[in-house]
Amino acid sequence: MNNKDFYTVRGYQLLNEKENVLTSSMEDYLEMIYRICSKEGFIRMNELASHLNVRPSSATKLVQKLRSVGFVNYQKYGMIQLTEEGREIGAFLLKRHRIIENFLHTIGVEDTLRDTEMIEHDISPGTLDNLHIFNNFFHENPEILKRYEIYKDQWSQTKKNRG
Repeated sequence: MNNKDFYTVRGYQLLNEKENVLTSSMEDYLEMIYRICSKEGFIRMNELASHLNVRPSSATKLVQKLRSVGFVNYQKYGMIQLTEEGREIGAFLLKRHRIIENFLHTIGVEDTLRDTEMIEHDISPGTLDNLHIFNNFFHENPEILKRYEIYKDQWSQTKKNRG
């Protein structure tokens, strides 16, 4: 292994930041805006802040950043709406979230939200594609998924018996 190919987690995050305009927080906001706007057509600042469990002042600052890079349209005290580019990226972010969440559910993680949030911002496109393929494989082959579940139960029991 070449030492130039290895980075710390933060090192990989910094590399990704150089390639992306969006921070993890901006991605979370854009994903939530997309979730609501795809149903309602718009979202108001207080509603967004409530969905993300943040203060409206914090939400305002981040929405202004999203507006400055062209992903949302927003006027003070008005509605937040996605631009075409914001819709495309929001759709991708929600799809990425669901792929990871589905994978975690498939392997038996009970509370998937926290782990999904931790993983989704730093996963590579290739790994995401492979998770998507994995999810589809198990969905199309439920007998193999059942064998996995039996194996997992046996593994857990063996581990419990060993102490």
